Amino acid sequence: MNSEASPTPAQRGPLNIEPALKALAAALHGEGPAVELSIGPDGALVVGHVETPGCDDAVAVVRTSGSTGTPKATLLTVESLAASSMATALRLKGEGQWLLALPVQFVAGIQVLVRSLFAGTRPWVMDMSGGFTPEAFTAAALELTDKIRFTSLVPTQLQRLLDDPSPDTLAVLRRFNAVLLGGAPAPPALLAAARDAGVRVVTTYGSAETSGGCVYDGYPLEGVSVRVAEDGRILLGGDTVAAGYIEAPDEETGTFFEEDGVRWYRTSDLGSIDDDGRLTVLGRADDVIITGGVKVSAGHVQEQLEKSDAVAAAFVAGVPSAEWGQAVAAYVALAPDGAAGQEPGDPAVVLQSQWQRQLGVLAPKTVLTAPALRMLPNGKPDRLAMTAELSALHAGK
Repeated sequence: MNSEASPTPAQRGPLNIEPALKALAAALHGEGPAVELSIGPDGALVVGHVETPGCDDAVAVVRTSGSTGTPKATLLTVESLAASSMATALRLKGEGQWLLALPVQFVAGIQVLVRSLFAGTRPWVMDMSGGFTPEAFTAAALELTDKIRFTSLVPTQLQRLLDDPSPDTLAVLRRFNAVLLGGAPAPPALLAAARDAGVRVVTTYGSAETSGGCVYDGYPLEGVSVRVAEDGRILLGGDTVAAGYIEAPDEETGTFFEEDGVRWYRTSDLGSIDDDGRLTVLGRADDVIITGGVKVSAGHVQEQLEKSDAVAAAFVAGVPSAEWGQAVAAYVALAPDGAAGQEPGDPAVVLQSQWQRQLGVLAPKTVLTAPALRMLPNGKPDRLAMTAELSALHAGK
C-alpha cells in the first residue's frame, strides 16, 4: 500500500481532509486506486492507495471496528457507496452540508466525505485534537453555511452534548436537519431526552460491510432488504453491501453470499421484524452466556442494569468460571449524579448486592465500576478489553 501524509499535522486544529477528498473523488470517477484512510503517529491524516486486483470499481478500504477480534479490511465500491449516498439523501429528504465529528478512518467518518462529494457540498471538520468536547462541536457547527445540515454521532457524544449546560450547544444541535446516531445501541432515555429537547435524531444500524448505516429508525433504506435467518441472525441485502473482505474470499468466511441476484451480508446480530417491517436488534448472536446450565442474554442483563439511576452505561459478558462454566460479569460506568453513593461501601459491592436481590440468576457475579466504559476510537465499546478485565477480576476472587 502506498501512502502520503496530510501536510498539515493534526496535533492542533482539525484534520486537513483535502488529500482525502481528492483521492476519493478520483476513485469514484475511476481515475485512481482505492483509498484507505488512517491516522499517523503524529496525529496527521494518512491517505493510503490500495491495489485491489479483480475489483476495478473499488473506491475505499475500510477496516471494521475490531470490537470482537482482528479488524477486517472491507472493500467498498462505486456501486455500494453511490447506492448508500442516494438512499440516505432520499430518507433524509435532501442533500446538505455535513459536519465530521467522528474518526474519518472508519465507515461513518468516510461516509461524511463520500456523501459530501456526491452532494457537491463542503464538509466541515470538527477539531478533535483535544478529544470530543461540546465546545469544539459547537464551534464547528457554527461554521456550517448550508441551510440543510447533517452530522453523525455515537451515543456517548450525544449524551455529552445534551449534558452540556451551555445554551449554544443545544441551539446548534437543533439546527441540524438530522443527527444520525449509530455505532452502539442508544438507550431509550437518551433518545427521549434528545427528542424532547428538539433534536432530530435518526438511529442507524449497519456496518462497514453495508457501507455504513442502512436501516434508519428500524426501517431499511430504499434498495435495502432486511430479513431474519432461521438462527435469528439479521441479514442485510442490496446494492449497499460491500464487495467483501480483501484478506479472505466470501466462500471462506460465509459472511457474504448471493441469492436470486441480490448480494447479502450475514451479520453477527440477532433481530426480529414486526408486522410493520420494523427491525429490532436484540443483541449479538455471541452474547448468550451459559452459566450453571442456564442460558442468559448479555444484552437483556445489560438492559436491566442500565435501569438503575446509579448506572450511566453497562457492558455484560460471560467470563470463565470453574464453578459455573461461565459467570455473568458486568463493567459498569457510574452515573455522575446517580444513586450509587446513597449506600455506604464500595459501589461495585453495593450494586452487586442490589442486583442479586432484584435479578436472581441473571445478576452479575462480578462487577467492575469505572467513570466510563472502555471505547474504541470509532465510539464502539471495546468488548475485548473490558472482557479481559472482567475475566482477570473474576479469576482473582
